[in-house]
Amino acid sequence: MTDEIDPGELAPVVRIIDDDASVRAALEDLLASVGLEARCFASTRAFLDSGMPDAPGCLVLDVRMPGQSGLDFQRQMASLGISLPVIFITGHGDVPMSVRAMKDGAIEFLMKPFDDRALLDAIHSGIGRDRLRRAFESEITILRDRHGELTSGERAVMESVVKGLLNKQIAGLLGVSEITVKVRRRQVMLKMGAASLPQLVRIYDLIAPVREDAQNPPDVEAGR
Repeated sequence: MTDEIDPGELAPVVRIIDDDASVRAALEDLLASVGLEARCFASTRAFLDSGMPDAPGCLVLDVRMPGQSGLDFQRQMASLGISLPVIFITGHGDVPMSVRAMKDGAIEFLMKPFDDRALLDAIHSGIGRDRLRRAFESEITILRDRHGELTSGERAVMESVVKGLLNKQIAGLLGVSEITVKVRRRQVMLKMGAASLPQLVRIYDLIAPVREDAQNPPDVEAGR
C-alpha cells in the first residue's frame, strides 16, 4: 500500500467526529504526517452544519459522545445522503457494538488506544472505497445524460431491444418499418456508448432510476 496521492485526483479529506479535543488534535497530527487533510468536529451536529466538501474521503467516528452517539449517526447517514465509509474508534466498546457497527457497513472498529498503522490502513481503505463510489456515480450520471439525449422513438426501441424482442417484433409493436427500427437501434447503441447487446442491457439496468417503469435500482456491485 502507498500513502501517495495521484496528482490527477482530488485530494481526499478525512472527517473526524470525536468530543475529545485531545483525540481530535492527535488524529489531525497523525494524518498530516502522511499528507492527509483532516477536518475535525466535536459532535455530529457540528459535522452536519459544516457542509460536505466535494472530495473523496472517509469518516472517523467516535462511538460514545454527548448527544447523538456514533452508532445512531451511522444509521442516519443514508437518510441524510451521506455515503462516506465509516471507521469507528472508541474507548468503551464491546462485542455487540462492534457487531452492530460492522453489520451496518463500518470498515473498522478500533479500541482506544489503537495502533496508528491500523487506523491509517483503515482510512486509506475507506478513501479507496469512496473514490470507487464517486467514480461509479459519475459514470451513472454520464449514462443518464446520454439516455436523456435519446429521442422518444429511440427510447422506445431501447426498451424493446433490452427485453429481447427482434427488430420485426419491435416494428410491429411500435407501428414503424423494420428499417426505422434498425436505424434507431444503431443510434441507441452509438449514443449510449454500448458495443454489444449485453452491454446495452447492463446500461439499461444501471439507469433504472430515471425510467418510469423502474421499481428497484440495481445493486452497485452487481451492476459492474
